[in-house]
Amino acid sequence: MSTLMAKMMSGSTPTNPGSTGTSSPSLTPPPASLPVRTIPGGYGWPLLGPISDRLDYNWFQGPNTFFTKRIEKHKSTVFRTNVPPCFPFFLGVNPNVVAVLDVKSFSHLFDMEIVEKANVLVGDFMPSVKYTGDMRVCAYLDTSEPKHTQIKNFSLDILKRSSKTWVPTLVNELNSMFETFESDISKSNSASLLPTMQKFLFNFFSLSLLGANPSASPEIANSGYVMLDTWLAIQLAPTVSIGLLQPLEEIFVHSFNYPFFLVKGSYEKLIQFVKNEAKEVLNRGKSEFGLTEQEAIHNLLFILGFNAFGGFSIFLPTLLGNLGDEKNAELQEKLRNEVREKVGLKTENLSFESVKEMELVQSFVYETLRLSPPVPSQYARARKDFKLSSHDSVYEIKKGELLCGYQPLVMRDPKVFDDPEKFVLERFTKEKGKELLNYLFWSNGPQTGRPTESNKQCAAKDVVTLTASLIVAYIFQRYDSVSFSSGSLTSVKKAS
Repeated sequence: MSTLMAKMMSGSTPTNPGSTGTSSPSLTPPPASLPVRTIPGGYGWPLLGPISDRLDYNWFQGPNTFFTKRIEKHKSTVFRTNVPPCFPFFLGVNPNVVAVLDVKSFSHLFDMEIVEKANVLVGDFMPSVKYTGDMRVCAYLDTSEPKHTQIKNFSLDILKRSSKTWVPTLVNELNSMFETFESDISKSNSASLLPTMQKFLFNFFSLSLLGANPSASPEIANSGYVMLDTWLAIQLAPTVSIGLLQPLEEIFVHSFNYPFFLVKGSYEKLIQFVKNEAKEVLNRGKSEFGLTEQEAIHNLLFILGFNAFGGFSIFLPTLLGNLGDEKNAELQEKLRNEVREKVGLKTENLSFESVKEMELVQSFVYETLRLSPPVPSQYARARKDFKLSSHDSVYEIKKGELLCGYQPLVMRDPKVFDDPEKFVLERFTKEKGKELLNYLFWSNGPQTGRPTESNKQCAAKDVVTLTASLIVAYIFQRYDSVSFSSGSLTSVKKAS
């Protein structure tokens, strides 16, 4: 199920981190007056149009080609189309969207004055609330809902309090993970990343976010990450491709919503784990943020499972894969030199402050997020009629229309990023690189944004990039070089 979950949540194409040249364009100032244009494209005949687009999206073309071909056809990065899931077994789901596929039009998805985010985390489709305790957790709430403010502030408080123990806990769990990898390499010349990595992620985030130690329950310690994996996979199945042979995937994965009872038993065990081991966090949720115990439990599990564990299960293998192998010796050397110049070989020197001084390491993380955002699609619904601007045109959006942005294409906008298909190590360095952070979207907002209760930006946006930077720094303290290939760690050279 671990491999299945990784395939399901990933929608990005592989990247090539071989290039290390600089790249630092900025948005060209728009004309004083852009022409108003009717939104091109359409939804096709009822039933037939959505089914045709669904098959293209999931089977015949895949998301990247699906959107690219329609950009070429309509000569526009803004157009009408359908995105799955849809008929025949999703009768309450409207697949009609307005695609926004350049940085400028995409940015409208995060202006909470003109869009709202109620129940559109994965489009017009929403998994049953039975997966989250018969309630809408924070990810499905709009900022106008009072409960959103309570839960978002609860999330921000958790992150603030956990910062005191975050780095030492991370280093301790990284030690265990890489000792396991080294043992596997000594036995079979390679170490599969995902199972060991997901166990590491589950342990680390349980300890750091919940203050809950998985080792308190042998079953949770051994299988907690599998329980989360399965819980995520079952509820998201209709919306993503898992690489199963077609037409089997369309028939058995994308044609209906899987019932909660398939994972009910394991989810109840996770609930009990949180109740037993995260009492301090639960009590704060009730006493300081006015949440019921059930609201605190199910939101904590969603933060742990979807945001933290699920997101990093996609992001971390991609991040490590971009370190590459011996062909990427120059990239690894630059990162290694910066790490050792700033913090030497002692892990005690690792901190949030120290990695903020590592410009190349942070740029490496940002470039990975640019080309391979963990959550490929973002959605928002028009709160009112408004005018949406792309680089070259203005379009009229009507209240209630659903906007869809596919981030792997948006983050390859050639009007913003030079050589957009290339992995450029230094892209986000120096002053011009820092300016580009205004246009780096992966967290439900720009990298320069600040998560608050009044927006939907990921509460852990900065913690994610700093944690990824810490992991890269840790690797180059521990090793002179590493080799990753096809989801495995194939060799390591210990630091000399």
